[in-house]
Amino acid sequence: MLSHLSSQTTITPLPNSRPSPPSLRHLRLRLTRPHVAASLSISSEMSSASTPLHAEQFEKKEGKTLLEFVGSGEAHVDDDLAVLLAHVQTACKRIAALVASPFNNEIGKSGGGGKGSSSSSGSGSGRDAQKPLDIISNEIILASLKSSGKVAVMASEEDEFPVWISDNSPFVVVTDPLDGSRNIDASIPTGTIFGVYRRLEEIDHLPTEEKAQLNSLQSGTRLVAAAYVLYSSATIFCASFGPGKGTHAFTLDQSIGEFVLTHPDVKVPPRGQIYSVNDARYFDWPEGLRQYIDTVRQGKGQTGKKYSARYICSLVADLHRTLLYGGIAMNPRDHLRLVYEANPLSFLVEEAGGRGSDGKHRILAIQPVKLHQRLPLFLGSKEDMLELESYGNIQQKVNPGYEV
Repeated sequence: MLSHLSSQTTITPLPNSRPSPPSLRHLRLRLTRPHVAASLSISSEMSSASTPLHAEQFEKKEGKTLLEFVGSGEAHVDDDLAVLLAHVQTACKRIAALVASPFNNEIGKSGGGGKGSSSSSGSGSGRDAQKPLDIISNEIILASLKSSGKVAVMASEEDEFPVWISDNSPFVVVTDPLDGSRNIDASIPTGTIFGVYRRLEEIDHLPTEEKAQLNSLQSGTRLVAAAYVLYSSATIFCASFGPGKGTHAFTLDQSIGEFVLTHPDVKVPPRGQIYSVNDARYFDWPEGLRQYIDTVRQGKGQTGKKYSARYICSLVADLHRTLLYGGIAMNPRDHLRLVYEANPLSFLVEEAGGRGSDGKHRILAIQPVKLHQRLPLFLGSKEDMLELESYGNIQQKVNPGYEV
């Protein structure tokens, strides 16, 4: 059977199991408050071979892990929020592993199961049909929030109604557990989005369903934290830990299993040279939006530079590029969700010095009236945004030929 091999060939049998890792070092959180460290009690293993690579970085701001950063005095994160973030980042690591799994091809296919139709569309069919990976990601986040002991209610794009968790916990979490899940079969980036509010103690006397709804419909101006996690060639946790505290990006270091600060105090450039939109819908757009796109791609806008189009059709991925390079990421239709997507992402963009708008109004100033309320969304560089809005009619109100 192996006669075609040379007699000098040596065949080394594969080991039955993976070799044990090199000597392992236990990492403890270096938090300034012992009771927070006790609450988190999270450890990681790291090969001693990688220690020289990270040891010096850990002494600097840029090398801190997410948990070290929120536990330090410079982040000004209170104890309860630090514990919540520890559980959220663990949930996102699990989702990252799920998305990257070689078995997600079967899991990610559209199909039945779960708690019913996609709540955001109300129909459970078409582009927004709920998928098994959506359901699993939703369950991972819910379990994480419950175990944190810090969340009173969770409102998710995947659930028709908010889930009441605890009467006395301080926070409300709104989330899109797996944005862009329909792209997974093509290995296109996806993401998790969430926002954090304080529980409205003044309505604690109301029936559970009513207070769950009202807590989840808070204005974006009341957000105390927001983040997205990008699942791509790297897994990136981009967060703001409160008004005036900036936007910071942490990259998952696979060698230690921790999110490490790689982009402290992200600032979106005041101008970019990229617009991100599905311009196959050009002929459905209103006149103002068409004029703006025609103008900037011909180099006739305020900057005099020709703009380029970059469109991934993954909201988190398109926004992440925009935060780093500037420009505008947009969906001019009444398509994106105010509660789960527009508010948290606009909060992050504003903390990075940019602007979030529905084409007419600041996103964070819009009072939600429905959990799954949709609206146009424009996010990006402040000067580019103001130039775009100066064209007036940029909201697409008709959707001929394709589903919402």
